[in-house]
Amino acid sequence: MSKKSGVTSVIGQFCVVRTVNAGVHMGFVQSQKGSEVTLTDSRRLWKWTEAFTLHEVSQKGVGKDSRISNPVPMILLLDAIEIIPCSESAGKNLQQSRNN
Repeated sequence: MSKKSGVTSVIGQFCVVRTVNAGVHMGFVQSQKGSEVTLTDSRRLWKWTEAFTLHEVSQKGVGKDSRISNPVPMILLLDAIEIIPCSESAGKNLQQSRNN
């Protein structure tokens, strides 16, 4: 993560984003202004296993019985309430679709 005016920036990072009404998404943060977040290579997390919280999801990834959508090139989320940077290993885990 890079520092920008004393605040850690998530731009360019693979992150988990929780929203008020659109659920949980994961992708590379392209921009963030207030509660508006633009993600690229974005996936929706429908269900997760082997992690209790989204913080654990961002650090450990999820289990094989989780449900992760196929990616979309870009999404604009209008009501983000949490942006959690992922560890490298969790990011790799979360970029695998699981839609059985």
